[in-house]
Amino acid sequence: MQEVGKSFNGKVAALRGMSLSVNEGDFISLLGPSGCGKSTALRLIAGLMRPTSGRITWEGGQSPDDLGVVFQEPTLMPWATVMDNVFLPFRLRGQSLASVRARIDEVLHLVGLDRFAGAYPRELSGGMKMRVSIARALVTNPRLILMDEPFAALDEITRQKLNNDLLGLKAATGCTVIFVTHSVFESVFLSDRILVMAPRPGRVVSEFTVDTPYPRDTSFRTSAEYGAIARATSDALMAAMGNTELEAAT
Repeated sequence: MQEVGKSFNGKVAALRGMSLSVNEGDFISLLGPSGCGKSTALRLIAGLMRPTSGRITWEGGQSPDDLGVVFQEPTLMPWATVMDNVFLPFRLRGQSLASVRARIDEVLHLVGLDRFAGAYPRELSGGMKMRVSIARALVTNPRLILMDEPFAALDEITRQKLNNDLLGLKAATGCTVIFVTHSVFESVFLSDRILVMAPRPGRVVSEFTVDTPYPRDTSFRTSAEYGAIARATSDALMAAMGNTELEAAT
């Protein structure tokens, strides 16, 4: 992304001057309060909308054909089994279940749902539904996975477990991830780069690097390094929000 801006109705500036460079294998978190344009940035990268200004370019000149996207809600088909929900991207390509069954079985095993292939969404917990959504995003071996606050609605214990599992999946697949969150602690645990955003208009105001190597486990959450990065990130976020409030008052 190079100096990307996005306005709605020609008036409301959701993003202004946002630049972002993504390298293969990165785990980048977009961190900020509600209304700062995090989800808008993700939709622009996914090609679901076009920027008002600036440009988004890809290595090789073309955007990847198969981005994986995980939304805030699992968005599963309630009438379909776990297997059929994960099969959906292949169905849309006109491929048969038989031709991709091995790949679906592999991904369901990766997310710990191989025993639930025949279950329906109504039979699953919130965390399990999100695992199905992640499996659907992973199943086509995408170059980049975009995740829009996928764990925000879950309880803290389930959220931490899925954070651990997500890093395990990243290690197993080598995928690149851009992750939207409003949780400082989640961003520090998951990311190697954190972009702090401020609202009105949405823009990047700070960037932090988390050098702790993967894999990361529960011990990292209680480490001095984790605490220091979380404090610095939180301070940057609060400063960005404070500056926004001052700008609005003047």
